[in-house]
Amino acid sequence: MEISGAVGSRERAKPQAAPVLTRAVARAAEHLAISRGLLATILGVSAPTVTRLYKGAYQLDPRRKEWEFALLLVRAFRSLDSLVGDEATARQWLASQNTALNARPIDLIRDTEGLVRVVHYLDASRGLV
Repeated sequence: MEISGAVGSRERAKPQAAPVLTRAVARAAEHLAISRGLLATILGVSAPTVTRLYKGAYQLDPRRKEWEFALLLVRAFRSLDSLVGDEATARQWLASQNTALNARPIDLIRDTEGLVRVVHYLDASRGLV
């Protein structure tokens, strides 16, 4: 994943993209059993903002970093879904120690560097399938 690519997509985001990505990131978090608190950490927003996001009272802003983090999380979810195919296995993968990443993916996705590492790992794994 190129960070510049994410920034470019952020600048070209269409008005209807915000509600789509907002719903997608909430659904990805639900499918992966990512708590609202952890989602707030991943997106770099407050816990009350995530609560409003789930209620439909807040949409991600394409001009803010939260947009890029949401894109990365949805990308990770889609890659993981294509590799393992079901929620239970995806949740187990996130919570398990990964020798290639030298950590549990759920711990890595808490910060930007870790989220990018997990996305790169999943992209590389998808390339092998």
